[in-house]
Amino acid sequence: MHRHGLFIDGQWRESRAHFPSINPATEEPFAEFAAATAEDMATAVTAARTAFDTGPWPGMPAAERGRVLRTAAALLKLRAEEFAQAETADTGKPIFESRSIDVPTAVDSLDYYGCLIRGVEGAAIPVGDAAIDATVREPVGVVGAVTPWNFPVVLACRKLGPALAAGNTVVLKPASLAPLTTVMLADVFAEAGLPPGALNIVTGSGREAGQALLDDSRIDKLSFTGSTAVGREVLAASTRSIGRCSLELGGKSPAVVLADADLDAAVEGILFGAFLNQGECCCAATRVLVDGRVQDDLVARLVARAKKIHVGDPLDEKTRMGPLISADHRDAVLAAIGEAKQAGGRVACGGGMPRGLSRGYYVEPTIFDDVPSKSRLYREEIFGPVLPVTPFVGDDALVAAANDTPYGLAASIWTRDLAKGRRLASRIRAGTVWINIHNFVFNNAPYGGFKQSGLGRECGPEGLDAYTEIKNIITWIAPQPFRWY
Repeated sequence: MHRHGLFIDGQWRESRAHFPSINPATEEPFAEFAAATAEDMATAVTAARTAFDTGPWPGMPAAERGRVLRTAAALLKLRAEEFAQAETADTGKPIFESRSIDVPTAVDSLDYYGCLIRGVEGAAIPVGDAAIDATVREPVGVVGAVTPWNFPVVLACRKLGPALAAGNTVVLKPASLAPLTTVMLADVFAEAGLPPGALNIVTGSGREAGQALLDDSRIDKLSFTGSTAVGREVLAASTRSIGRCSLELGGKSPAVVLADADLDAAVEGILFGAFLNQGECCCAATRVLVDGRVQDDLVARLVARAKKIHVGDPLDEKTRMGPLISADHRDAVLAAIGEAKQAGGRVACGGGMPRGLSRGYYVEPTIFDDVPSKSRLYREEIFGPVLPVTPFVGDDALVAAANDTPYGLAASIWTRDLAKGRRLASRIRAGTVWINIHNFVFNNAPYGGFKQSGLGRECGPEGLDAYTEIKNIITWIAPQPFRWY
């Protein structure tokens, strides 16, 4: 069982205590990680602050920073299988997903921002003959980044790519439940030529290490992905120093199925949207809002396909659903299912732990039909393989139901009439609206939420802009000095 330290100022450091990482499929520890203290976090912030204020990274030409990121992408690609195996061991997600989605997406994110930064330019602003006015983009400064456990390597790279490309320095704290691949990135960036202190990776509890990061006034920007409840704390921390803040938070994303939808296509897309990564996905399809005229047909097809999903050992190539991240999370998902049953919810399939899997934190793919719109299952993020179906009558009622939530991360619309789909998409208050697909996110397109689903955008050029400040430089060029008095 390998023991991992803290990566601070370009070196690995030990800590006084460690914590284990548990393989969700075997329920056994397989690695240990440093449990950083508040003092350790302060040391990491000092390293990042010094690297930004006096180090070479912020002033390095954008093309050279881009080269380092592209080199890191190439090195990560060379180690793709190692990272995929580590991601599956740490999170329980199927190896098929780690290989085909997570690691390739992480590689692409670093490569994308390594290329994009070369094209970032300021703008000349016409202000007359007496002055030249031009804008430039500069790095924000020291970034404190906090990532969740559901897509560790993807979300780490989606923060590190734009933050580092822009010339910032970073202190990154991964979730304690799945820190392995994030910690492994340290050696990738060091080998790629990132200067010491530009990236610091600190593992530990949110209560001590995470809070110390939020409380440090030397942080210029906080970037957080996780629950809305914790996001409120991060936002509050940023206001104390008027620091910059980006939040990618929770959701209760609807899949809106119109009466004219291709139901076979809808079933495939909705199940991918609902059950990818065991449903542990913030933009997952967590409510099916269906026109009542096709409800029975849709549910029958959903159930038939859901029963065929291969649940089991995540290292098995055939597996498409692995265990949930932890025993506590599994129990919370099962408790939500039990509560829905007691409230009269009708289980169409699943509803418990799969037979024949005596070890591991597994939950069956579960579908509820006729779920009331006031129920917890309908309104709250369960973050597991649980899909409620609720009927409505007519397009207007479906759109109203889609917007009846404090969240606004994503939604999907299923219809054969693409023009109608585009019209309805404009009426749904969500940062991403898919038409006839769900859960596709591209590194070169902006991603983020409305309402309580977050602030700002990740990915795309907007994701890079979020890690820069705009400076306006005005130069007086008139033949005579300016005189007022």
